Amino acid sequence: MKVKPKHLSCIGVCCFQLAARVVEEECNIPSAHEIIRISQCKCTVSDLKRMEKIISEKLHFEFKATTALTFLHLYHTIVLCHTSEREEVLNLDKLEAQLKACNCRLVFSKAKPSVLALCLLTLEVQSLKSVELFEILLRVQKHSKISDCDLLYWRELVSKCLADYSSPECCKPDHKKLVWIVSRRTAQNLQNSYYSVPELPTIPEGGCFNESESEDSCEDMSSGEESLSSSPPSDLEGTFFFELKPKTKWQTLNSQSLH
Repeated sequence: MKVKPKHLSCIGVCCFQLAARVVEEECNIPSAHEIIRISQCKCTVSDLKRMEKIISEKLHFEFKATTALTFLHLYHTIVLCHTSEREEVLNLDKLEAQLKACNCRLVFSKAKPSVLALCLLTLEVQSLKSVELFEILLRVQKHSKISDCDLLYWRELVSKCLADYSSPECCKPDHKKLVWIVSRRTAQNLQNSYYSVPELPTIPEGGCFNESESEDSCEDMSSGEESLSSSPPSDLEGTFFFELKPKTKWQTLNSQSLH
C-alpha cells in the first residue's frame, strides 16, 4: 500500500494504538488525545479515527496476525519436544534477535513467515552441526510444505543479512547516553506539552482511613510540600523534630536523678 509521506506520522500513531488494544488491558490504553500529545503528531482525533478505519479495513479487522515470530516459537517448541539435546542449545532469545535484524530490511517483508522462521532455525542448526536437529527440521519442512527452492533462496538472503549484522561495519549500540538534537521550535512545543501535564496528588505515607479523608489528606500533603520547599523551617518545626530525637544515656540518668 502506497502512502504519502505527510500521512506517515498519523499511520504510525494509529498502528501503535491498534497494537496497544491487542496486547494491553483496557485500563492501560492511553486516550487518543494523550497519544497525539505525546507523539507530537499534527493530526487530530478525527484524523486518527479515519486512519484507524482505513487500516482496519486493509487488515480485514484481523489484528492478531500470524507472523514469523509465531512460527519461530512453534518450530522451536517442536524441535525441543523431539530432541534429546539440551534446551540451551537452541537459544530462543538469539533467534528472536536475528529475526528482528531481518525485519529491519524491506526485502524480508515479501518472505512467507513460515519460510523466514525455518531459515533462521536451519542456519542455527547448521552452525551447531547437529544431525539430529537437522533431521527434525527436515520433517518440519515437509509438514509445512515448504519447497527446497524457497528455503534455499531465502536462507541465502538471511545468511547474508546476519553476516552484515554481525560484521564490525554494522553500527551497534555503544551504550552511550542518548542525546536528542531538536530544533528550537520543536523544543518549544515539547516544553509547552510538558507543562500541560496535570500534576498528580501526593500519595499519603501514613495511609487514609476512609475515602472522604483521602482526598483532603492528599491535598494537605501536596500543599504542605510546597510550603516546606518554599519557606525556611520555623522554630516550632525545629522543636518538633528535636523532640523526636532519642535521648542519650547521660540524659536518661540525669532525669532519673532529678526525680
